[in-house]
Amino acid sequence: MVRVLFLCTGNSARSQIAEGLLRKLGGDRVEAFSAGTKPRDAVHPLAVKVMADNGIDISAQRPKDVEPFVGQKFDFVITVCDRAKESCPVMPGAEMIHWSFEDPAEAPEDKREIAFREVLIGLRRRIELFLTVTLATRKAQ
Repeated sequence: MVRVLFLCTGNSARSQIAEGLLRKLGGDRVEAFSAGTKPRDAVHPLAVKVMADNGIDISAQRPKDVEPFVGQKFDFVITVCDRAKESCPVMPGAEMIHWSFEDPAEAPEDKREIAFREVLIGLRRRIELFLTVTLATRKAQ
């Protein structure tokens, strides 16, 4: 099983969406986690909404600090924002990947839901490709 940790700053939107997508798309082939370098108090309501609109329930997920994950074994640590990449702790043995996504919560209010949907679409594309390549590579080994 492939273990993946998604990191962003607040762990309230991008990394939560990525965690939910990987769980859904990867099924029993992966373990997905997310955390933040400065976690917020709650998952952003629009992250929950756009995921629910796509048949994925992340309403029970909560922001978590990255510190408890340091020292755990992960195959991949994927940062989904530039600030998290800069402050990401060293995770020995994990392959580090960076996907840069703008924070949809910082979009103008009248465009915010669209920004969340665009992040979801971008993350879905990357995760589908990630799964295709990663699982094919693991199968070949």
